[in-house]
Amino acid sequence: MTRMTYPDISDDPRWLRVLARDRMADGSFWYSVATTGVFCRPSCPSRAANPRNVRFHPSIADAQAAGFRACRRCQPDGLSADAANALLVERACRRIEAAEGVLPLAALAAEVQLSPSHFHRLFRSTTGLTPRAYARAHRAGRLRAALADGRSVTGAIHEAGFSSQGFYDQAPSLLGMTPRRYREGGRAEQLRFAVGTCTLGAVLVAASERGVAAILLGDDPEALLRDLQERFPQATLVGGDRDFEQLVATVVGLVEAPHRAASPPGQDLPLDIRGTAFQQRVWDALRKIPAGETWTYRQLAAACGVPGAVRAVAGACAANMLAVAIPCHRVIRTDGSLSGYRWGIERKRRLLDTEAAGFRPGDDPAAAPARPQDPSRG
Repeated sequence: MTRMTYPDISDDPRWLRVLARDRMADGSFWYSVATTGVFCRPSCPSRAANPRNVRFHPSIADAQAAGFRACRRCQPDGLSADAANALLVERACRRIEAAEGVLPLAALAAEVQLSPSHFHRLFRSTTGLTPRAYARAHRAGRLRAALADGRSVTGAIHEAGFSSQGFYDQAPSLLGMTPRRYREGGRAEQLRFAVGTCTLGAVLVAASERGVAAILLGDDPEALLRDLQERFPQATLVGGDRDFEQLVATVVGLVEAPHRAASPPGQDLPLDIRGTAFQQRVWDALRKIPAGETWTYRQLAAACGVPGAVRAVAGACAANMLAVAIPCHRVIRTDGSLSGYRWGIERKRRLLDTEAAGFRPGDDPAAAPARPQDPSRG
């Protein structure tokens, strides 16, 4: 290959990620080395090349078209280490789900040909849960399905793979209420609700004794009410009184001007946040993203301490029932585009535009939040 002379890229942010062997950068670009004739992924463990011999490529095809071959060490034209690990963990998850009881850690690790300690670390970094916690969450899902089908409490417990001994002490954390009450659809619970209007359309606010349990956005108030009923099928829904109107007004104010809310978002609202331990972990991280800022799903996963669990993090965002108060609209794709939003892409765009407009040049600089450190860079 003819010796090439490239511009100095030592100050290029991508080069810094190569020097750091940043696995989070894999898939966003590739680099080639003129002296070896190979191209690599950013996380390649090989010794760092002279930056004067390095060229960046937006795709594998671009690197190949320039005459470079794939590095044998990092195999940039194959699965990344993260993708290969994700497949192993997915295989383990399916095995856990198919098992009648709790599988020993050593048995699971042996099936994917890893040591128990390595497998445990890999599983937790990918899913955000230990294998035991994942199995417990899966059994809890089976329990909820069995109870929803009207099975007896005892039968549902055994069918989900739980033992009766000590189960009732765990039930509130698994179901949010007693098994019998869950089977009845939350019949003993009372939710106050009201529908207001804002620039984004209709907004439904529902609250329990503990705080706001749902903030739903849409065009059709009746559709929002049906959504609430599906989420709490047998709860008693009571129209809000005059005092409740003040709470709705606070929520509408948050929707109209989220950039002027306290930090974290919704801090001035009592919230009844319901979700799995992992979902609540993601939602807590979401509330730490300042208005006017956006994170990618990868950044959010890194902030939650599970850089390999991007899909699980995206799923937790999609499960959010508290629009704006838990600002899942502040999460975007790696390429900067807007991905799916429970209440519509256009509403997501308008929320982000509103927040960005709140900190235009000329505003009081003291009112603008400091730019957060990129979690993917530690």
